Amino acid sequence: MKSKLLIALLATLSIGTAFAAPATYTTDANHTFAQFEYNHLGFSKQTSRFNTVAGTVTIDQAAKKGSADITIDTKSVDTGSALFNGHIQSEDFLSTTQFPTASFQSNDMIFKGDKPVALKGVLTLKGVSKPVTLNITNFDCKKHPMSGVDYCGANAETKVKRTEFNMGKYAPNVGDDVTILIAIEAAKKE
Repeated sequence: MKSKLLIALLATLSIGTAFAAPATYTTDANHTFAQFEYNHLGFSKQTSRFNTVAGTVTIDQAAKKGSADITIDTKSVDTGSALFNGHIQSEDFLSTTQFPTASFQSNDMIFKGDKPVALKGVLTLKGVSKPVTLNITNFDCKKHPMSGVDYCGANAETKVKRTEFNMGKYAPNVGDDVTILIAIEAAKKE
């Protein structure tokens, strides 16, 4: 009886230890995007996205800690119009020739209970780095139903002022407030 109890106790401890280790997830290029929204001359809210976003997210569920290192290819901006893509990539806005990437780095994942609810970090855009908080609006980790690989997915958002990133052309007629929306799915690194 004592040996069965000891085996059960050791099994429980080993399972607990397995969950205590941090896990790193690499973004799925087909399901990870950054969108941005802004008011255009008071007529409409315009939405565009970056098609190429890559990076890693590390989560330690037991310690309730995590980090993120995400890079956005600014030349992958997609407004729905090739002409307007060039306009957004110009010196007035993203200046993609000089700044071909933007990044978000965080070592401060905030948890509420067992789920992360925010990432505090630094957004670097057009050579300017500013602290931002990405509020996580959706989060889940589980086996991917098609591949069987451990996956995590999330949606997050933040608001920034484009004038603070040297992109103030046409402000305030074209809104200074920009909402950034992130959709991320990432596979666990083995």
